[in-house]
Amino acid sequence: MKNTLIIALAVLGINSLSAQNYTRRDSLQGGLRHERTSFDVQRYDLNITIDPDKRYINGYNDITFKVTDDTDRIQLDLFENMKIESIVLNGQTLQYKRDNDAVFISFPAPLKKGSEQKIRFNYSGKPKVAANAPWDGGFVFTKDKTGKPWIGVAVQGTGASLWYPVKDHQSDEPDSGATIKVAVPNGLMNVSNGRFTGSEDLKNGYTRWDWEVKNPINNYDITVNIADYAHIHDNLDGLDLDYYVLKYNEEKAKKQFEQVKPMMECFQAKFGEYPFKEDGYKLVETPYLGMEHQSAVAYGNGYRMGYRGGDLSFTGVGLLFDYIIIHETGHEWFGNSITSKDIADMWIHESFTTYSETVYLECLHGYDQAMKYVYGQRMSVMNDKPVIGVFGVNKEGSGDMYFKGALMLNTIRHIVNDDAKWWAMLLKYSETYKKQVIDGQTVIDFFSKESGIDLEPVFNQYLRYRNIPELELKLEGNKLKYRWKADEPSFAMPVAVDINGKEVRLQGTDKWQTLKVDTKSINDIKPKVTEFYIKVDTY
Repeated sequence: MKNTLIIALAVLGINSLSAQNYTRRDSLQGGLRHERTSFDVQRYDLNITIDPDKRYINGYNDITFKVTDDTDRIQLDLFENMKIESIVLNGQTLQYKRDNDAVFISFPAPLKKGSEQKIRFNYSGKPKVAANAPWDGGFVFTKDKTGKPWIGVAVQGTGASLWYPVKDHQSDEPDSGATIKVAVPNGLMNVSNGRFTGSEDLKNGYTRWDWEVKNPINNYDITVNIADYAHIHDNLDGLDLDYYVLKYNEEKAKKQFEQVKPMMECFQAKFGEYPFKEDGYKLVETPYLGMEHQSAVAYGNGYRMGYRGGDLSFTGVGLLFDYIIIHETGHEWFGNSITSKDIADMWIHESFTTYSETVYLECLHGYDQAMKYVYGQRMSVMNDKPVIGVFGVNKEGSGDMYFKGALMLNTIRHIVNDDAKWWAMLLKYSETYKKQVIDGQTVIDFFSKESGIDLEPVFNQYLRYRNIPELELKLEGNKLKYRWKADEPSFAMPVAVDINGKEVRLQGTDKWQTLKVDTKSINDIKPKVTEFYIKVDTY
């Protein structure tokens, strides 16, 4: 079991021994200072050429932004190994200073609050190649079975500035979207986010493929996918479904992607309308496992059920669906539509998305199978460090944000103890913060208000501490004594227990309480650990 657990964690990119020493580079990438907060990005217009043989990019990004506070300097970002050719505003070349991956751009006269500006950032270079995408950010340059180039990129956490100039912080998305125009060698196609708007033969051995995103988009979601693709088109109640797969996998894809429609019907019923209908929905076959690239979800699960053919819940239930299709699409609501302001709150993305797998199972296979699956996920929880990371240094917390986060949400569902209310809350949450950037406290406050229960101690215990709450039970005669042992001060949480087959809800606090029971054996008292992710100690 230990080896299986290590493997499961490793494939999710979870490292319990992450260093806690943060550098100036971390602060420059993860922090918010006046050079970042003084402007609000409106759109990115990216126009580049990618040479697969040289693994080389050249081109520009037109960055349109509104000035939110008078400033004569702003910070954009581009990895140090990439060359800045020039930065231009209204035909004038601007001065800049590089500091690690940060690029501080100076203006000849202060930019006035309320004004709109557009700079052209010309650049070139060989972007970082990923050793193990998507966990190690970077490009993947490989070839398909016919020997043709097959290229992808995944940069979450590492930073989008790995391959294009950008305001590399989750707090600011381009409000009016982006265009991604990518020239690749003739015979290949590039697939990016949003809608395909046309292609042009550049008469130099390259064809440019143009895509447009109408919605705000995370900078790490902007992507390129280059291959000799086949295109499969479908539609679900007016939502365009497009699949781009290697040509020799077209028939496999048609069969495997039949899961998309029932998944979409489930998610739209539970979380609201697909958030990016204007941009359509795509699955794009990639040379790495997967990533939630908005409206162009990366798919590399090899047309297998489960996670690369395995089951991360160790129950068998995880083999009822293709993990990458379901999980990465769940991110369209949680991560892409609702985005955390700082990656330290990445649980906002991963906890809800991992829980969406359970939601999908309940939609298609019923409550019992869903509970079996989410309960099985406890086997992959490390409880090694807090789920919430360190703010301002671009560092996420424990990988427990996935499984522990899903178990936390399942626990909260059963604290609420009213499924109609729970599903209404989840739907309202998705719709209230649709296409917004929020922080963790906003999430906690929302669920506390909507449930009518102070859930902050519960969220805090699961997110801010290593340990899960421990229910202590003592039977003295016919009196059951119970209390919670937890790190969170004044921790309180209701919990359901079976006593001789009858469900009883204990309103537990950190103080001993007493309940008269009709049993003389502690073994007749069984806390519902499938519904509540807790430890139990009996005396």
